[in-house]
Amino acid sequence: MVRFIAVIWLMLILAFPAVHAAEAEDTRQGVMHPSFRTLQVQLEGNPLAPAVIDINNPADRVIVSFDEIADERRYMRYSLVHCDASWRPEGLVDSEFLDGFNEGLVEDYDYSQATLVHYVHYRITIPDGKMRFTAPGNYLLRVYDESDPDETLLQARFGVSDNSAGVMAGVTSRTDIDTNSHHQQIGVRVDTRHLDLDDPFNDLRVVVTQNGRPDNEVTLVTPQRLGDKMVIYEHLRPLIFDAGNEYRRFETVSTYYPGMGVESIDRDAPVFNMTLYPDSPRAPHDYLYDETLSGRYLVRDASVNDSDTEADYVMTHFSLHMPPMEGGDVFLDGDFTDRKFDPRSRMVYNHATGAYEQSVLLKQGAYTYQYLVVPSGSMSGKTGPVEGDKYQTVNEYVIRVYHRPKGTRFDRLVGVGMVRSGI
Repeated sequence: MVRFIAVIWLMLILAFPAVHAAEAEDTRQGVMHPSFRTLQVQLEGNPLAPAVIDINNPADRVIVSFDEIADERRYMRYSLVHCDASWRPEGLVDSEFLDGFNEGLVEDYDYSQATLVHYVHYRITIPDGKMRFTAPGNYLLRVYDESDPDETLLQARFGVSDNSAGVMAGVTSRTDIDTNSHHQQIGVRVDTRHLDLDDPFNDLRVVVTQNGRPDNEVTLVTPQRLGDKMVIYEHLRPLIFDAGNEYRRFETVSTYYPGMGVESIDRDAPVFNMTLYPDSPRAPHDYLYDETLSGRYLVRDASVNDSDTEADYVMTHFSLHMPPMEGGDVFLDGDFTDRKFDPRSRMVYNHATGAYEQSVLLKQGAYTYQYLVVPSGSMSGKTGPVEGDKYQTVNEYVIRVYHRPKGTRFDRLVGVGMVRSGI
């Protein structure tokens, strides 16, 4: 097993981007240390809902879970940072947003059982009974080793809302630039009758996210018009999104037989290797409906009782057969990449096979993913070149509303809504 761990460690070091001092203020959700994997942030009891706690509901909890590929437990702590609507730290002192200590021990852990790859599974429950949120807003949970508190091992985003604003939204494919073609347009209405709002043109921020993607997230600072206690954001160009396509799917729920989308399994290696069926561009083809998890994944081994600790890690091999593209790179997109464009998610072109290829160490489960093309010099991915933009696509849009009255020091999360297109 020591040799297996050494091989896995080398794979992770080679595939994982280095963390430099210049990135110290990076507040994106994800793992920063190469031995960590499978970070999930979910509302307890409803994993498909946004990870947002109702500050008025003491029963609400967010569960942050993750694995470290290791033989022994690591002694870790976590702390919280209050962030603005753009996830920039606001510099508040702990007493301005918390009642209790802003530090906790990572004490909920279990060792993997009967797996080829040894790992330790951790869970953090927020709030943990030793703290209480006193201010709504965006929260960044930072996990670090007790012996090195300056190095962030991973960090997770979640929200705390007071729900003082009602959020209503709709989606249409009849947009201001085309009709039933390649785009979807969002309309948002914010009910402010229970919100002490003086200046809706300067004190509100509305953030719209499509399928959990931070790269094409939209922030609105000026409404289109006002109604009776209603702030309306409609017929605005920033609210027109590329429609994209349904996410692709595969399942690695068994190491004995190939699951959905798996072409072959190789067991003669330090880790299981699963090769997915080759992908190809879907842009030239007609739309085909498929119910997916919009980029999420579900950890699962079909033959065990507790997948959190009994599911194994498998090296999963992706390939996208198409000519090489100029002026941009192709990336894997989904929660399993932490929604980052980095060396771990970047597809590498293999001229010998005529395909973009990448291999990712993933825990067994059911996964959804897509291919994004990121033009050179851009930080936003495009679905059109590979997946195509089909107006019928079922996309999930999450709307967050923030209020910052004049003279206050932080952005309050006052309402959250979700709407799905095409249904």
